[in-house]
Amino acid sequence: MTETKKTNETTEETATVKKAMISQLMAGKTAEEIAAARGIAVAKLRQMGYEVVNTLFTDKWYSDEAMEERGVVQVSLCYLAKSLENMSLCHAAYFVKGWEDARGCKIEHDAAKAYGLEVLYED
Repeated sequence: MTETKKTNETTEETATVKKAMISQLMAGKTAEEIAAARGIAVAKLRQMGYEVVNTLFTDKWYSDEAMEERGVVQVSLCYLAKSLENMSLCHAAYFVKGWEDARGCKIEHDAAKAYGLEVLYED
């Protein structure tokens, strides 16, 4: 097999992997409740053949200290902006029950619909 043919097959294989993000209500939830809901959503999406794009930003860049150092005034808006950026990598958005009660989730929902992502909902 030639190197070119091998590269093309790899590219085609990569192109067929669909990506999805998870949108979920977090306000008023414990870390355990968020993780449990996210775990169910990840399992469902993987079962459907999706690769899950991270929208749970827990690295140091998003710590309270780092946000303050960067001068972030609207923390929720900063998270939403990053989530929308990651949405650009996705074919679909999965909305966990309760999403209708969160400002950010509603904006993500509107964006997903407006930009033609497949919109999926938790049963």
